Amino acid sequence: MHDVVTRLEPVDNLEGEHRGHALGWLRSTDDVFRRIKPAEPSRHLVSYVVPVDPADGDLLLVEHVNAGLWLPPGGHVEVDEDPYETAAREIEEELGVTAPVSKDPLFLTVTETVGIDAGHIDVSLWYTVEIPRDQPLKPDTGEFHSVRWWSRDEIVKSDPARFDPHLGRFLRKLPNAERGR
Repeated sequence: MHDVVTRLEPVDNLEGEHRGHALGWLRSTDDVFRRIKPAEPSRHLVSYVVPVDPADGDLLLVEHVNAGLWLPPGGHVEVDEDPYETAAREIEEELGVTAPVSKDPLFLTVTETVGIDAGHIDVSLWYTVEIPRDQPLKPDTGEFHSVRWWSRDEIVKSDPARFDPHLGRFLRKLPNAERGR
């Protein structure tokens, strides 16, 4: 895990702070996994996986029941699971899609959670996956109110309080090829 986090190039000072925080946490513990739902231990590892339409660069976000926000799909890393495997598992469990997830995360955040399970810290690795907009989906209706494609412009013009607090910063880090034409 330490090597994965070390390889991340921060997009800004905040991601640099988050990377430093995550590296310090990784040095202080050998247990980064959530053991008991919703929040034991109070800080644990999460994998987000952001579906990107290869044709136009739009993002697929889910309206998360618990958080009350539009978020990328994702979830907690299971005990002894690699975060990459978590991203692949979550995209299949939450959207019913099997697709090749980016091997390395693009982004890192350290965030206090909101919603029903508020009050713990998620150290989140953000992966990407290309999924065409016309790909059939089977969303997990127990976790999401709805699922929709968002253009970068729609996200930027929307109230940021509707999304993960770091989504705008993530958009700045997406490679040009994934931003659409």
